[in-house]
Amino acid sequence: MPKLSYKTSGVDIDKANATKNEMAKSLNNSGNARVLNKAGAFATLFDGSFPEYQEPVLVFKTEEPGSKQKLALKHRSIDTICFDLINHLVNDAIVMGAKPLSVQDCIVCGKIDKEIILKMVSAFSKACKENDCVLTGGETSEQPSVLAIGTYILTASIVGVVEKKKIIDGSKIQEGDVVLGLASRGIHTNGFSLVQKIMEKSPEILKEKVDGKNFIESILTPHFGYYNCLKDLFGNDGLVGLAHITGGGIKENLNRILPENLNAEIDIGKIKILNIFKVLKKFGDLEDNDMMRTFNMGVGMTAVVKKDFVDTIQSHLKKCGVESYEIGRVVKGNKQVILKEVLNWFN
Repeated sequence: MPKLSYKTSGVDIDKANATKNEMAKSLNNSGNARVLNKAGAFATLFDGSFPEYQEPVLVFKTEEPGSKQKLALKHRSIDTICFDLINHLVNDAIVMGAKPLSVQDCIVCGKIDKEIILKMVSAFSKACKENDCVLTGGETSEQPSVLAIGTYILTASIVGVVEKKKIIDGSKIQEGDVVLGLASRGIHTNGFSLVQKIMEKSPEILKEKVDGKNFIESILTPHFGYYNCLKDLFGNDGLVGLAHITGGGIKENLNRILPENLNAEIDIGKIKILNIFKVLKKFGDLEDNDMMRTFNMGVGMTAVVKKDFVDTIQSHLKKCGVESYEIGRVVKGNKQVILKEVLNWFN
């Protein structure tokens, strides 16, 4: 029997250090003047001066990609799940009108697989760059007594900044404002516990083709990031509210930004349902109400805008390759989202 040591207990410090040394290549932030130290330090030093802001307000958020990560890792779809996490995280911050600045990731695993870890960190870094922010570091922890070998738990946190007078928090929403739906790119990162139950119950779903992709490829399509198509609209008086449509659907996300005396009436018959949701409904025999609460159904973000700003924002989004369309109006009420009509499965 080998003598007890940390290594024979399942944690190889030498391997972890070698992996982290190579991770530093993905964390080379020499081009970002705000990052004041290099990878390997105990913590990140980030310059907090914002001369371009009169009253800078920091925005914080932590997120994880849910049960989708298990499915993605099973199919070795490492890049997609990392983009899922970063894009979801950034979307939650930018609904405040914030510019994303810095992301810190956390990878907890049963055993470090150097190749997988390096792919994850590289994908995190690439996703951050695409969202005009920087991956500044994080934590990689090997915990064999907690997680099985091959199991990974991913999380990340973000810091953003917004000018105080330009915060988008829904407080400027008024009766008569228009609710636009911004198209999603698929399931994104919510509802995968249900998706996996459908796969168990009806394994024949795996043979389905969705928009030219096989089923697994379709459901693992990464969460879409809306920052680059929305950032030039921040500060415009016509944009008064943004809601990221995640778990709970439109009803339980849009209500989070409504003033106490207003409701949003949503005509769900106008939602352009993506084909992946039609497949899930068919094989899962799902109720419409449960689907609306579980999935985004084709609307990944809602924007509340002034009536005279609708054409401007839609034209801008179209140029960025994002489809948008009117799905509702703001009316008097008590901070509720009222779903009207029925889903149109034949649109």
